[in-house]
Amino acid sequence: VEKAKRYQEAAEQGDVEAQYNLGMCYVAGQGVEQSYEEAAKWFRVAAEQGYAKAQTGLGVCYAHGKGVRQSDKEMVKWFRAAAEQGYAEAQSNLGVCYTNGKGVKQSYEEALKWIRKAAEQGVARAQNNLGWCYANGEGVEQSDEEAVKWFRAAAEQGFAEAQNNLGWCYANGEGVNRSSKEAVKWYRKSAEQGNAWAQNSLGECYLYGRGVKHSYTEAAKWFRAAAEQGFAEAQYKLGERYLSGQGVERSAEEAVKWIRKAAEQGEVEAQCHLGMCYAEGKGVEQSYEESVRWYRAAAEQGFPEVQYKLARCYAEGKGVEQSDEEAAKWYRTAAKQGFPEAQYNLGLCYAEGKGVERSNKTAKVWMEKAARQYVEEAIAW
Repeated sequence: VEKAKRYQEAAEQGDVEAQYNLGMCYVAGQGVEQSYEEAAKWFRVAAEQGYAKAQTGLGVCYAHGKGVRQSDKEMVKWFRAAAEQGYAEAQSNLGVCYTNGKGVKQSYEEALKWIRKAAEQGVARAQNNLGWCYANGEGVEQSDEEAVKWFRAAAEQGFAEAQNNLGWCYANGEGVNRSSKEAVKWYRKSAEQGNAWAQNSLGECYLYGRGVKHSYTEAAKWFRAAAEQGFAEAQYKLGERYLSGQGVERSAEEAVKWIRKAAEQGEVEAQCHLGMCYAEGKGVEQSYEESVRWYRAAAEQGFPEVQYKLARCYAEGKGVEQSDEEAAKWYRTAAKQGFPEAQYNLGLCYAEGKGVERSNKTAKVWMEKAARQYVEEAIAW
């Protein structure tokens, strides 16, 4: 309270630093009643006098519509004012604006220019973003080695996202020699800061014994940490652990709970698995209609295994009205992606004229494809 009072007195006398600090007090509600409107007011007073920190703060207010009406144009205006004074945080923010085309025309070249300026001043977020530019060849020649250099710079400052990225580089041997132990080291640092990607990756390391001693219990622990943050892949993997009883007490109901959360976010394997749970009545009341619903969701994302399952539903009339034409359509979709059972069944459709015009020639083509993948029925056909 006393500090806020001192800032108020100095701010009213025209001290730009005090004006900025008073704005920050209003942002956090420290010594004053929290108010984004008052924060923006004091940021503006200091910003209009050229104080770079306040210009950046005002830009953030415009970015999120806090205390002012949201405006990408105003956001960029104030970030640029501070960036051109050499203020690193503003340079980093302006770079992100150019990357995403917010308030400015999208330009990886301009993004790189401002991100590099901030990175070279030691801003961890900018260093991580510069690493991404090199990793993906955005505005610069692609270089895994340069990506690692900048990820490491940010990671060593404790920036969780960069720690995860550096872990990924070690796990995949991108820009560094592959090392599962180094991958785990960096994933753990990131995971312990709450990064869901890293938590999921660390769970995988424990699941498969990569760089650490295999442990279902630790795998489930880290999958849960990421799953509870809404990370779809981890939700599915946690559901799998409940189905198998690996690291957790086996429970079909808990499995379906987590698999459903992932499926509702579009996780294709989860959609497929949830469809199977409904087909078999595992953890849910058996329902072919619900099974088809989830099979279709995954099939429309291009997953061949479930396209085949959906075709079988149409062929047998389970959960949908029986239709040889729809069955053949989904067999074909999966077969074109190389799914062997679909190739065999599509061959049968052509041989028997089910859902397609009979053609022994076309049937033979698909049977041969299936036979080359060792489908016994196709070999014997």
